Amino acid sequence: MSLVDSKEKESALVSAPGSLSAADKRSHLVQLVLDSVTSAHSKRAYRTGLEQFFGWWAATAPSDSFGRPLVQRYRSYLEEQGRAAATINRALAPLRKLSEEASFAGLLPTATAHAVRAVKGVKRLGVRAGNWLGREQAEQLLALPDRSTLVGKRDRVLLSLLLGGGLRREELATLTMVHVQQRENRWCLVDLKGKGQRVRTVPIPQWAKDAIDEWLTVMPYPEGLLLGKVNKGGRFVGQGMTAPAIYGVVAKYEKLLKVTMKPHDLRRTFGKLAHKGGARMEQIQRSYGHASIQTTQRYLGIDQDLEDAPCDHLRISGV
Repeated sequence: MSLVDSKEKESALVSAPGSLSAADKRSHLVQLVLDSVTSAHSKRAYRTGLEQFFGWWAATAPSDSFGRPLVQRYRSYLEEQGRAAATINRALAPLRKLSEEASFAGLLPTATAHAVRAVKGVKRLGVRAGNWLGREQAEQLLALPDRSTLVGKRDRVLLSLLLGGGLRREELATLTMVHVQQRENRWCLVDLKGKGQRVRTVPIPQWAKDAIDEWLTVMPYPEGLLLGKVNKGGRFVGQGMTAPAIYGVVAKYEKLLKVTMKPHDLRRTFGKLAHKGGARMEQIQRSYGHASIQTTQRYLGIDQDLEDAPCDHLRISGV
């Protein structure tokens, strides 16, 4: 398989001495895309998406050239697999980026790159409600970590910031002690860098700050990343945590709480409970770091009121 459709567009990637292997070419193309984005989250998502596409390409149509027909065929394949519209659209994003970067690098004709970028995504019919916790469930979750242990103190901070600040797990993984500062007589996470490199300040509740303080009394590092690794023996083994490790901690408490709960569900819970409590939508948007208030509204699904729903007004007694 090749991204080169004409002799004129051949480059060192294809014609270098020693002939690069297929694996080397794929690795080069993936790196080309990854170097064009700055977000760690985007790099992971694009890498996964490209590797899945390359695997499908090699197994299904190895003799086909990269272009609009191949990408449309891949989209059809994903639809036949029953993938959700959002999943398919996420899978197409790195392919559009690949066409753009390959064109800039001289590996793909400009017309072909334009044609790939013009491939339409799948229309989303409605918005999935997602999962979130009620207030009592959130309180039960925060009470689960054993605060007499190092791992319990660490986990309580982790859960408190997901619930109390609505952070993404990638943001929590890079949170440092310097981020925790006072502004206008309240505690905040200051100059937090989120998706799209947008910088924001996130106010946090006092109970989240209390959890941080309790953790810092036993944290052996005076500065740097806020979270830390604790082994099964209850000893520190390093500073910081990865986003997958944070996911694993939430999964542990998901089993204990016996509810369906992922890190993003705790982020959604933050917004849901804040909105129900009377918080202004534009302020929830600022805490989330969304570029537009419409994104926040869709994210929370506020167009559908589940507490005062249309079916509650039917006046049908049933049998």
